[in-house]
Amino acid sequence: MSTGQGADRSAETGRDTGGNTDRDTDRDTGRSAGRGVEIRHLRAFLAVADEYSVTRAAARLRLTQPAVSRTLAALERHLGIRLVDRSTHHLALTPEGVAFHDKAAAAVAAFDEALDPGGLRRWPLRLGHAWSAFGRYTTPLLRGWQERYPQTPLELLRIDDRTAGLTRGEVDAALLRGPVEAPGLLTEVLFDEERVAAVAADGPLAARAALRLADLATGTVVLNTVSGTTTPDLWPPSARPAATLTVANTDDWLTAIAAGRGAGVSTASTAAMHPHAGVVYRPLTDAPTVPVLLARRDAPGHPALADLAALAREIVGRDVTG
Repeated sequence: MSTGQGADRSAETGRDTGGNTDRDTDRDTGRSAGRGVEIRHLRAFLAVADEYSVTRAAARLRLTQPAVSRTLAALERHLGIRLVDRSTHHLALTPEGVAFHDKAAAAVAAFDEALDPGGLRRWPLRLGHAWSAFGRYTTPLLRGWQERYPQTPLELLRIDDRTAGLTRGEVDAALLRGPVEAPGLLTEVLFDEERVAAVAADGPLAARAALRLADLATGTVVLNTVSGTTTPDLWPPSARPAATLTVANTDDWLTAIAAGRGAGVSTASTAAMHPHAGVVYRPLTDAPTVPVLLARRDAPGHPALADLAALAREIVGRDVTG
């Protein structure tokens, strides 16, 4: 693989360091897929995957948009697979692209580490969550990570998606709640959270010290159908909510409840992580707990994933034993 600014600039001209254009490489049918791939191909793919835009990826790489498009297309031709779905207005990784992302990121990180063993170029560990992150353990996790692994930045990213961007390759690991049925993921239960009811601060239910599922079923229940875990199945079939209102994220969920449009159900960490002047949280005494999971893809990934899992287990363990 080539390196340095000269290699990256070669994407502008469509030439590799041997002086061959991408078209020349394509005509060389004697080469097997994967040969001739350079570090610039992987960097271009990773930039497009991270930015979900060829234009933004080009700006990030300080290249032109056509150069990035050519480089990505050349990589796909070398591999013989489609990495990016260009059929919609917004770029998205194909399943093959998601699987290749971790391998490409690991290859680039190893390449940079070989040239920079002192770690001046740091590979961030991206930790996704749909809401409430790690609950009351969020701050201890972030502080503990910074103290132990300052050379590896931990980026906490909220992504409104059932797997917090994990299946799309937007993050390296994710803190998720409730059962996750997406294929290709490995999950570990870290702890269980109690459920709470969220009701309008000026509504009649706010005067109650605790609530039951039946108390909410007589009115409208607000459901976050994109990243939430609550569905009508939480109630017995004979006592389902009279009506439901669907929203797409935590912010809209809180706004609807504060406006008196309905009540909601979430986990205890939501009360601490998402306070709202128009919403009060009350214990929900007859609802089952929700498991909090640490999830990652079942593929080679960021080298610090094992350290992240170990620290998360340690922090939860301190609370249990303390």
